[in-house]
Amino acid sequence: MTRRVAWSIHVSTVLVGGTGLIYAWMLYLCEPVDAWAVINHPAQPQVQALHVVLAPLLVFFPGLVWRSHVWLRFSSRQEPRRRSGLVLAAALGPMVASGYLLQISVDETWRGIWVGVHVAVSILWLSVYVMHMLLPKEPLIAVPAQGVTALTRPEPAADRSSPVRPSHPTVVREHHPVRP
Repeated sequence: MTRRVAWSIHVSTVLVGGTGLIYAWMLYLCEPVDAWAVINHPAQPQVQALHVVLAPLLVFFPGLVWRSHVWLRFSSRQEPRRRSGLVLAAALGPMVASGYLLQISVDETWRGIWVGVHVAVSILWLSVYVMHMLLPKEPLIAVPAQGVTALTRPEPAADRSSPVRPSHPTVVREHHPVRP
């Protein structure tokens, strides 16, 4: 995954998650100014619209890195951040589906169900995403130091004779001449 793609995922998570949190605050915690008001905050419709318009970014960018980052890490069984990455991968589908179903539901019972699922999975996504970014990239190893076992990152190997695996799969294209 390139830095540009990584930052695109970070920015889309902040934008979509931020507008979702602000919208939830307006919807559930703000008191309406007027007893007959339909909305709790004057900017509530704009924040909801912005959240819905920005949400496809959070579908596109994780989809962009699915093969080169998510599936590669899953299939290679790399340990650092693996559990949090699996939770993110598992939560993405229900978060997106419930957001879509919330927009098209007409029955109040189903709408309430999709709101509950969307809020719960979105809070899970945001909290695990922050944790995923804060966890170390390399696994920690136990190193005894003065009778106390401390966790530290392994030192880089001085011997570079072994091939270094790239962080993303290398695409090799063969040239095939066009037949007339």
